[in-house]
Amino acid sequence: MSKTIQHYLFTSESVTEGHPDKMCDQISDAVLDAVLASDRGGRVACEVMVKDQAVYVAGEVTTSAALEVEQVVRNTIAAIGYTDPEGGFTAESCSVLVNLTRQSLDINIGVETGGAGDQGLMFGYACDETSELMPFALMTAHKLCQRLAEVRRQKIVDFLRPDGKAQVTVEYAAGRPVRVDTIVVSTQHSPAVSIAVLREAIRECVIKPVIPSSMLDASTKYHINPTGRFVTGGPVGDSGLTGRKIIVDTYGGTAHHGGGSFSGKDPTKVDRSASYMARYIAKNIVAAELARRAEVQLAYAIGVAEPVSVMVDAFGTGHLDNAEFVEVIRREFQLTPRGIIESLNLLRPIYRKTASYGHFGRAEPEFSWERTDKAQDLRAGAAGPRRRKPDVRAPQRQGSGSQQP
Repeated sequence: MSKTIQHYLFTSESVTEGHPDKMCDQISDAVLDAVLASDRGGRVACEVMVKDQAVYVAGEVTTSAALEVEQVVRNTIAAIGYTDPEGGFTAESCSVLVNLTRQSLDINIGVETGGAGDQGLMFGYACDETSELMPFALMTAHKLCQRLAEVRRQKIVDFLRPDGKAQVTVEYAAGRPVRVDTIVVSTQHSPAVSIAVLREAIRECVIKPVIPSSMLDASTKYHINPTGRFVTGGPVGDSGLTGRKIIVDTYGGTAHHGGGSFSGKDPTKVDRSASYMARYIAKNIVAAELARRAEVQLAYAIGVAEPVSVMVDAFGTGHLDNAEFVEVIRREFQLTPRGIIESLNLLRPIYRKTASYGHFGRAEPEFSWERTDKAQDLRAGAAGPRRRKPDVRAPQRQGSGSQQP
């Protein structure tokens, strides 16, 4: 199993909702929401590509809902903020091409009986670095991108456009985040603003309100629009595709990833639902103070209900050994696709909100996998003569900025 490195630099990134890949994720999930709003039994596997003035929607959708896909696409793009013709791409002017067919009957056979919609392996992770029980570097990058969008929407400055990204490098000592070493922020902007004005605005209006001053020092490095110009952005600057930001969506590289993306997939697809369940389990383990860090793997075979494997790694910080964690998990959680959907109430039109700023670590009321309501049950289930002390002392959690859940 994994061994904790004690001193190192670690980097995670996030992107704004106006990034071309994230635009595609949001459109895919908006289509899913449109189906689930009137057909809880609908099947959706929807992917989107954007480039220049074209939006291409493809995949498999089986539903009784009356879908107006083009309108869903345009509404989503407008809500993101692509409404100004000077930016080169707008919700009103883009072309929308749709190629959606029904779900394969071969797949449907296994799903209708309660089996998994595909084979695969999924991971969930939690740690006590932040109040959200998420890695500090990733949560900080997400919050920088959220703040970029807030500054743009509220017109705190008037020169920002929707595309952008952030990257945060954190120094760890004794396995804990102790300072921010490097901050990278790149944001699309109007051509009128000077680079000096933009850099000062981002530092004062975006970075300072998000990152605790205690995590910054004289050696912290700042790279704000390091090329000096980011006017051409969105689909005009770069193509976008659903499912291309899977590390941004999950744990920023801190934990393993099974390779499956989430957006545009209904919850019979275990790529999505089992990843949510794995996060739910891991978060409750850490919330129960049974471990400082926990990674959960679930794996499935297509058409088979029960997982083919369950694995837990507490990285030497657990009160139980990893096999004992698995025993408790199998007792306390429903791990079949139907059980996951029921436990987390996943047949709701809640998914477009998940498609930017991470699927995990956000206190949105719809995000049932972020609850810690099983922590007490886990503590009770773990009590017994075999319980042991963790190998590593659990220090205080480090906050991750001003935007608390």
